[in-house]
Amino acid sequence: MKVAVLGAGAIGAYVGAALHRGGTEVHLIARRAHLAAMRESGVRVLSPRGDFTAHPHVTDNPAEVGPVDFVFLGLKANSYASCGPLITPLLGPDTAVVAAQNGIPWWYFHGLAGHPLEGRRVETVDPGGSVTAVLQLRRAIGCVVYCSTVIEEPGVIRHLEGTRFSLGEPDGEISARCKVLSAAMIAGGLKAPVEPRLRDDIWIKLMGNVAFNPLSALTRATMAQMCEHDDTRALVATMMTETQAIARAAGSDPAVSVEKRIDGAWRVGHHKTSMLQDLEAGKPLEIDAIIGAVVELAGLTGVPAPALRHVHAAISLLDHTSNPPVPVGAH
Repeated sequence: MKVAVLGAGAIGAYVGAALHRGGTEVHLIARRAHLAAMRESGVRVLSPRGDFTAHPHVTDNPAEVGPVDFVFLGLKANSYASCGPLITPLLGPDTAVVAAQNGIPWWYFHGLAGHPLEGRRVETVDPGGSVTAVLQLRRAIGCVVYCSTVIEEPGVIRHLEGTRFSLGEPDGEISARCKVLSAAMIAGGLKAPVEPRLRDDIWIKLMGNVAFNPLSALTRATMAQMCEHDDTRALVATMMTETQAIARAAGSDPAVSVEKRIDGAWRVGHHKTSMLQDLEAGKPLEIDAIIGAVVELAGLTGVPAPALRHVHAAISLLDHTSNPPVPVGAH
């Protein structure tokens, strides 16, 4: 089996290293200092489960790799539409694309036979079909990541907690390709269950992301600080309750209580969310998949979601003022 990791950052490099350790042919596609360090010394993983080093092939040129069986997509969802030049050389007739993204995926209503919204495009995450044009729906395998990693320094991945990567087909089939990928990930020391109802997992994780990510960027607070501040904790609970209602109206059942979800976030401690890290690094914020699409689904399903709408308005303005568009012709 041949796997390419497109966007071999903290999560992508960790998965690639694990797959390589398990015997899979792995190609990491990375950039800059991280690329140079992995080329020279491999991927060093520092983990409470045991440190190890893997030496997969590393490049910044996907044409060196050619078509693969699976592309593990480690990019942020807001860069999917523009990844065509990078991913096209990796795609053969049967290549599957495993999207390890936060939030609502572009394939969300694909494969939902009999659902009133089956085949509907989620415009927020697939505007005008721009993502589907690059990442064909038939290639999509969903992936919900329950794993925390950081790049400690170029080429060095600090694995903090969690090894679960839930996989699933949009139509719920326990497919041969999912089982093959799952086996390879398990051989590398990961947990990789194939879920017939992956959308339930998407919403369970999204209950946390939809609230904590934008609120952390707006307040500059850590997970623990947001949970320990009474008024903010109440707002988080309201946003989570609205999200549960939207999920159920869309046909999913995130079977976890709001209080349990908040307590789990509090146990993470003084951790900065990815959105706050992006804000501090001057990067565009991953708003559309994490909260924008949830607001869109609220409209599609007729669920009132005033807290989500208000926070979405505020975080969208913050992103606009922090990353203003460059005027045409400006240098």
